[in-house]
Amino acid sequence: MKPLRTSPRPEARRTRNAFIIASMLLSLCIISLIKARYCAVPFGKLQESTELELAMEALRMVTAKRGDPASKGKKESEEIAAMDLKKPLCVETSRRSDVCEAEGDVRVIGSWQTIFVHPSLASQEWKMKPYARKHDRPALAHIKEWTIKPFPDQEPTPTCTDNYTIPAVVFSIGGYTGNLFHDFTDVLVPLFITSYHFHGDVQFVIADAKSWWLSKFSLILKQLSKYEIIDADNDQDVVRCFPRVIIGLDFHKELGVDPAKAPNGYSIMDFKEMLRKAYGLERPTAEPSGDQWNVRRKPRLLIISRKSSRVFLNERGMSDMAMSLGFDVRIADPDVATDLGKFARLVNSADVMIGVHGAGLTNIVFLPAGAVLIQVVPMGNLEWLARDTFENPSPDMQLKYLDYRIQADESTLSDQYPKDHPVFTDPQSIHKKGWNELSRTYLENQDVKPHLGRLRITLLEALNIMPHSRKMTQ
Repeated sequence: MKPLRTSPRPEARRTRNAFIIASMLLSLCIISLIKARYCAVPFGKLQESTELELAMEALRMVTAKRGDPASKGKKESEEIAAMDLKKPLCVETSRRSDVCEAEGDVRVIGSWQTIFVHPSLASQEWKMKPYARKHDRPALAHIKEWTIKPFPDQEPTPTCTDNYTIPAVVFSIGGYTGNLFHDFTDVLVPLFITSYHFHGDVQFVIADAKSWWLSKFSLILKQLSKYEIIDADNDQDVVRCFPRVIIGLDFHKELGVDPAKAPNGYSIMDFKEMLRKAYGLERPTAEPSGDQWNVRRKPRLLIISRKSSRVFLNERGMSDMAMSLGFDVRIADPDVATDLGKFARLVNSADVMIGVHGAGLTNIVFLPAGAVLIQVVPMGNLEWLARDTFENPSPDMQLKYLDYRIQADESTLSDQYPKDHPVFTDPQSIHKKGWNELSRTYLENQDVKPHLGRLRITLLEALNIMPHSRKMTQ
């Protein structure tokens, strides 16, 4: 939107106006003296009166046009208001997301994927897919496109069947949902950013809905909205009228919230606090009850296990070694069917969580502040992926972060390729072939067997940086 032009300085205008007015009055006085001397009285008075009235009218015009602050302010306000009415409905809120917003007479027909707005709000159609991966074609392939357009000119405006006094948020749960990382980074965190400031007084209209997904995350959704969810695709020919509608979700960063952009300055810690309320999580911090860990309360290590790829091949040895360091060890393998509430409570009981890079590490959202995440990074120059997904979000969640980088002799890739293969000697050549090849090689077909001696050093470091921990020697 172009900035408004700055008006000239008011002091200069007032000086110029005063000079014009003084000149006019002086001319009027001279004319009056001449008329009084040479003209008959009746004609002179009439002419003088007429000229005086003309002068005063000119004065009023100048004042109204240039000098009257109230008139000027009113005119500028009207111009700004007219420009605001025509401002774009849809804006790019980040490289990942577009958000459309309309306030006024807004009518939603979910089964048509159409939103009608008053002509004063828009003079053109807008189309968008309300999912926070706008450039990701595979993610968007199965997401329906929505249209926002003015009331029709030649046809009757759709009549409201249901009227609301609260705003609505329209979004999709298609895309990559079903993968826990994408459930949170693509939907739940952006939904928090977009709707939490309404304090529950907001109606969710969900497209591409899946009943199992809504059930799995129902406790989180209930923290954000007090109202029953509307399944847009099955909302047959119902015209729902709202005073305000937001289409799409605002994305800031992976598993993160930027307080400088979020309404009311919310942060990812506010998101974690909401999760604690939703699932009844007891530990806001990883600090033990006393000054030190004791026999009754050992520090707990949670190992995130995997079954299909990036599997820990020596999981039992890892567990035994960790117990020898004083950890209370738990092993868990979350999947799509896992009861999220129960698993959240298990994660919240942990002081250290370790796992190979993957969706299971998304459970850091349930860790107490001060806990330690150890991300095991598969070989293949995947440090950038590990950094963007879980390393960068950790400090904002008040978590300590460590990584353990798998070497060639700790990876099953050594059994699949010769030592001089580009998989080992030139991983970037694999990266250049695209995400599918990278994923197939380094993520889908790699299991790991960490050296227990190296891993022991990492676990000792985790013990040393935990809150109120005894300093351990290596």
